[in-house]
Amino acid sequence: MAESDPLLSRARGDSGRDCPADLPACRSVLVGPGATAGWDLCFDQAVVFIEDAVQYRSINHRMDAWSMRLYRWYYSGVCQWVLSFTIFLILSLAFVETPSSFTRTSDVRYRAAPWNPPCGLTESVEGLCLLVFAADLSVKSYLVGWAQFRRNLWLLDYLVVLAVSLTDWTVSLSLACQEHLRVRRLFRPFFLLQNSSMMKKTLKCIRWSLPEMASVVLLLALHLCVFTMLGMLLFTGEKDDGQDKERLTYFRNLPEALTSLLVLLTTANNPDVMVPAYSKNRAYAIFFIIFTLIGSLFLMNLLTAIIYNQFRGYLMKSLQASLVRKRLGTRAAYEVLCAPAEGGAHPRGAGVRPQDLLHVLKKAQMGGAYKQAIMEKVQSYDDSLLSAHEFQKLFNELDKKVTKEHPPRPEYRSPFLQSAQFLFGHRYFNYLGNLIVLGNLVSICVFLVIDADVLPRDRDDFVLGILNCVFILYYLAEMLLKVFALGLRGYLSYPSNVFDGLLTVILLVLEISTLAVYRFPHPGWKPEMQGLLSLWDMARLVNMLIVFRFLRIVPSMKLMAVVASTILDLIKNMRAFGGILVVVYYVFAIIGINLFQGIIVPPGNSSLAPDNSSVACGSYEQLEYWANNFDDFAAALVTLWNVMVVNNWQVFLDAYRRYSSPWSKIYFVLWWLVSSVIWVNLFLALILENFLHKWDRRGRLQSLSGDPETTYEMSSVELLFRDILEEPTEEELMEKLKHHPHLRLCR
Repeated sequence: MAESDPLLSRARGDSGRDCPADLPACRSVLVGPGATAGWDLCFDQAVVFIEDAVQYRSINHRMDAWSMRLYRWYYSGVCQWVLSFTIFLILSLAFVETPSSFTRTSDVRYRAAPWNPPCGLTESVEGLCLLVFAADLSVKSYLVGWAQFRRNLWLLDYLVVLAVSLTDWTVSLSLACQEHLRVRRLFRPFFLLQNSSMMKKTLKCIRWSLPEMASVVLLLALHLCVFTMLGMLLFTGEKDDGQDKERLTYFRNLPEALTSLLVLLTTANNPDVMVPAYSKNRAYAIFFIIFTLIGSLFLMNLLTAIIYNQFRGYLMKSLQASLVRKRLGTRAAYEVLCAPAEGGAHPRGAGVRPQDLLHVLKKAQMGGAYKQAIMEKVQSYDDSLLSAHEFQKLFNELDKKVTKEHPPRPEYRSPFLQSAQFLFGHRYFNYLGNLIVLGNLVSICVFLVIDADVLPRDRDDFVLGILNCVFILYYLAEMLLKVFALGLRGYLSYPSNVFDGLLTVILLVLEISTLAVYRFPHPGWKPEMQGLLSLWDMARLVNMLIVFRFLRIVPSMKLMAVVASTILDLIKNMRAFGGILVVVYYVFAIIGINLFQGIIVPPGNSSLAPDNSSVACGSYEQLEYWANNFDDFAAALVTLWNVMVVNNWQVFLDAYRRYSSPWSKIYFVLWWLVSSVIWVNLFLALILENFLHKWDRRGRLQSLSGDPETTYEMSSVELLFRDILEEPTEEELMEKLKHHPHLRLCR
C-alpha cells in the first residue's frame, strides 16, 4: 500500500462522509475476494497500535503492510537487544582505547605501562557499531516518513552525530591513530540518549527546569561574591597573627578566597577554614556561621525545593503526553477494528467484536499476565459489540498490578500431617526463623568483638564452628518443613523463600566443604591451610552469607518493608536517571582525560611533586591521593565520583591548580554543579515522590480494606504519577487521529 493510501476508512453507505472511491483502504471492500486481505490489514494495524500503546510509543509512523512488518521486526526483542548491545559496546571502548585502563592500579607510583591496542582494533569494532547506528537511523527515518523526519530534532541530531563520528573515525585511520583529540568520543553517549524515550523526557524536563535553577544559582553566586569581598576586607593580616594566618591560608587573593568559601558552602572544609582566625578571636566565628546558615542551610535547600517542584511539574507534563500516546494507540486500534452493528450502517451502532479483539491480542506482544487478564475480560462480553469506552477500559488493566496467585497447598489426609502443615505454614513459624537468624547474628558479633585483637591464624574457631553447624542445620530443617507445608511450587512462589532457600543451599555446601577439608570442629581447631581457602576464609564467607540472610526480616516489618519496596522500585525506575548520570560521567571523564592526562607525576619526579617529608598536611601528596587522576577512563570515573561526594574535594581543586593551571577549577566546579547540585537533587525528588506515593497509597488501602499488608507496586515512572494525570477527552483523541500523517479517518 502506498504511503498516501488511506489506512482507516469506512464504507458507510449514505452517510455522506465516505472515503473517496479511488483510494483503497484496509476494509473499503466488505465482500468479495479482497475482504480477507482487508481484515488481515486491519488486524495487523490494530496489533501495532496496541503494542505502541503498551510501550507508550508514538503512532505517527507508516501503516502499510510491509512497513508494519519492518516496524514490528525493529521493535522485536532480538533487534532491540542487538541495538542495546551495540550501544554498550561502543561506550565500553573507552576502557580499551588509548589510554587503556588495563592496569592493576591507577596509582602513578606503582602503575605499570598499560597495554594499548594496535591501531585498527578498536576502530574496527567502532566502525561496525557506527554501521549499526546508520541502519538504525535509516529504519527510523523510513518508518516516520520524510515530513516527520524533518521536524524531529532527535533524528536530525542523530544524523549530525553519525556524520561527525564517521568523519572523525576516517581521520583517525588516515593518521594511523596518532591524533591527540578524538571528537567522536564525546558524542558516544548520544547513542544511549536517543534510544530511550524516558531519558529524552528526563533531559527535556531538566532543560525546562534550568531557568528556575539558574535564578537560585545566581543568588548563590551573589552570596559567594559578597562574603568573599567581606572576607578579603576582614582578614587583612594587619591586626594579629590569627588574621594573617587566615589570610595566607584561605584569603590570599580573590580566587583563593572564592574557592575557600565555595568549598565551605559544601561544608567539606568546615571547621578548618575558620580555625586560624577563631583560635585568636571567637568573634570571627560569626562570619563563617552566618555564611553557612545563608548558603548551605537556606539557599542550597531552597535550590533542592525548586528543583523538586519544577522538575516534578515538567515531568508530569511530559508523562501526560505519554498517557495521551497510550490512549491514542488504544483508540486507533478500536477505530481500525470497529464494525457496524448487525443491520445498521450508522456509526453510533458500531463496535468491536470480541472475537476480533481476541485474535489481535494473541498476536500482540505484551506481558503474559496482562494479556491473560485482558483476554479473560474480553471473553466475558460474549458476542456483544464493545463500545469505545468499554474497549478503552479493558486496557486499563495495564495500569494495575497483576497479583500473582500462589499455588494451592498440598492436601494431607492424616490429621497429624494436617496439624504439622498448619503449624509450619503459619506466619509465627516465620517469626521464629527470624528470631533464630537474629541469634546467629548476635553470636557472630560476640566472637568478632572477643577476637578483635587476635590474628586469624591464632584464633580458636571451635565454638563458632559448632554454632554455625547448628544454625545451618536449623535453616535446612526450616526450608524442608516449609516445602512440606506449602509444596515445592508454593514455596518457590514466594520471593523471600527463594532468597532463603538459595542462601541455605550455599551455606550447606560451604559447611560440608569445610568439614570435608578441615574435619569436625574440636578445641584448638586451627588447621593449616588446605586447598584454595583457609579455614578462616571459609568461616568468614559463611558468616557474611549469614549476615546477608538476616535481610529476611525486612518483609516482616511493615514500615521497613515500605522503605525497602521504595528502594526496589527506584532501582526499576532509575534507568532513565541512571542513564543521564552515565552520560554526564562519560562526557566529563573524556573531557578530563583530554585536559589532565599525565599531569600528575610520581613524587620526586618533578618540582611540583615533592616527597612526603616536605608537603603540607592535608594536601594531595600527604593524603596519598595518587590513584585519583585522569590518566585513563576508569581512573577518571573514580576521580569524578570522589569529587561528586564533595568530601575533601578542595584537595583536588588545589592539586590540579598546582599541577595544571588555576583554570582547572572551572572544570571541577562545573562537575560539582552538574552532579552534586542538579543530579543529586533530581534523585532526591524521585525518592520523595516514590516514597510519598507508596505511603499515601498504603494509608488509603488500609483505610479501605483494613489490611496493612496490602501494598502497591509501581512498574514504571509513568504509573508513579498515574493517579494525578488527566485522561484525554474523546474529542482530543479523534482530532489527533484525523491529523495522523499516514492514517485517515473517513467517517
